[in-house]
Amino acid sequence: MRIIAGEFKSRRLKSIPGLDTRPTPDRLRESLFSALQPELDGVVFADLYAGTGSVGLEALSRGASSVIFAERHAKAAKALRENIASFSAETRTRVLLEPASRVAVHLDARIVFLDPPYGLSGEYEACLDALAEGRAELVLVQHSSRLKLPASYGTLERCRVLKQGDNVVSFYRRTRSVAAAPGEAP
Repeated sequence: MRIIAGEFKSRRLKSIPGLDTRPTPDRLRESLFSALQPELDGVVFADLYAGTGSVGLEALSRGASSVIFAERHAKAAKALRENIASFSAETRTRVLLEPASRVAVHLDARIVFLDPPYGLSGEYEACLDALAEGRAELVLVQHSSRLKLPASYGTLERCRVLKQGDNVVSFYRRTRSVAAAPGEAP
């Protein structure tokens, strides 16, 4: 697996053996980031269920100012930290070892990528419900073509679907702003 474009173009990523993680295929990442490119410059990006970090590091490579990773699997988190260090990106990243559904509501990221293990279908709903209460403007959900997600979660509405083989990325955009906290501007 490698970074496709940008600052870290062609750099290889360390992966872990076995089926504990399911990396986003290069071709799907290329299509996803071609669609996202106009929105990446200077944003905070979050990669939930990050695995070894291919999506978040691709976002950083293509112009995101920083990336928040959430990954609980110990071996994947170790490889993720090694990948971050090999790119000298420690100051532009943060790794959270907490459940994605717990951190989702508190994320201060404009774009969130969500890719739970396909076997944990309940995680999609838990995370999307939490993200609907959060501040993300765009939520990207990678899932199996067999999983049918609702058209909306709170103020997040599906606006695009990108399909490639059995992989699907559903784009959810916030349709109206989340109420500002007391003392904050809306």
